[in-house]
Amino acid sequence: MKKVISLLLVLIMVFSLGACSKPAEAPAQKPAETPKEEPKTEAPKTEAPASGNEAFAGKIAIVTNTLSQNEEEYRSAQEMVERYGEKKVMHVLWPDNFMTEQEQMISIISKIGSDPEVKALIINQAVPGTNAAVDKLLETRDDMFIVYCTPQENPPDVAARANLILQPDELGMGNTIPEQAKAMGATTFVHYSFPRHMSVVMLAARRDLMKAKCAEIGVTFVDATAPDPTGDAGVPGAQLFILEDVPKMVEKYGKDTAFFSTNCAMQTPLIKATFDAGAIYPQPCCPSPYHGYPSALGIEATGYTVDAMANVISETAKKLKEGGVLGRFATWPVPVAMMNTVAGSEYAVKWINGEVSKDTVDTAVLEQLMTEYANGISVKTTPYAEGSTEYPTFRLIMMDFLLYGEEHIL
Repeated sequence: MKKVISLLLVLIMVFSLGACSKPAEAPAQKPAETPKEEPKTEAPKTEAPASGNEAFAGKIAIVTNTLSQNEEEYRSAQEMVERYGEKKVMHVLWPDNFMTEQEQMISIISKIGSDPEVKALIINQAVPGTNAAVDKLLETRDDMFIVYCTPQENPPDVAARANLILQPDELGMGNTIPEQAKAMGATTFVHYSFPRHMSVVMLAARRDLMKAKCAEIGVTFVDATAPDPTGDAGVPGAQLFILEDVPKMVEKYGKDTAFFSTNCAMQTPLIKATFDAGAIYPQPCCPSPYHGYPSALGIEATGYTVDAMANVISETAKKLKEGGVLGRFATWPVPVAMMNTVAGSEYAVKWINGEVSKDTVDTAVLEQLMTEYANGISVKTTPYAEGSTEYPTFRLIMMDFLLYGEEHIL
């Protein structure tokens, strides 16, 4: 199945999608530094569609992390600004250190809600503190369609506030990631995280599933604690820890050690350290050909079109071949973080236009929007459930793996 998906991906890359923003990534030889200057509120100005041909009434607001926290989320919002224009789509940023800026988060959402033209709100990621900010919004605005992407608060509480929740199937990946690592030759599986992430119900549950699956398939599970990037040492400290700790783990357990981290900022140093050590990397925390790979391997990523994605996949495979580690690195075929913003926004447009209901999720429409983003690769979702209670608006996303091999070198 993996080879079929891989071949299909290569074949479909000859077709084109709408143009996306162009990232500028550099090789990560040391911990990444936070850019000295970033846009603080909105993406670059573009022309909105003519008023007579507006795709929807009012506006959509998209809140993402900053460029330094997660580039894909940031770029996905820019794509929607470029698609519909600045007058139709607002791009607003969470504070970099959101864990200590809860009041600012409330202020950001309240300001969005004060604009009566805003009909929908897409939040990617719905970091801790999002619920409190949305509660303040709902005091005065109960007429808005709210989308959470990758929420980090209690799922039932999230489902009580958002009309649509999108998240990779973290629980399903509790089984698929160790299985993928085993198929790639892993005998040990190292899981890097920290207390803040392990307080997130779904991330903690996934870790427990990974541990159980490793025991089932005969892989040694190592629960490793890393520094929190929002802590005193910041992102550079967390990245430095990964660069220094991976070689120690490989020295202790051998090259057939697979590495996984729950944090976005750790992916670049984790890929680089794993590559240098000749170890195994089954998947980034946010599955994507872009997440960590270009910056870790010194690849120039020139955009997010289908052709650009094909080039990134090909160049990644070439680098892995040069390093003698083809077959030991994998991901998902498309950037799921970007897909969530785009599909969530387009679904909100359909709600504004009266094509879907606010009270239920039309999964056929949602999955079609995701499949269109993936340029024909099937995307399936399932509802989140706790015991016998199912949350149909909380959709868990699953795709097959892209295992880098010779067939991806164009």
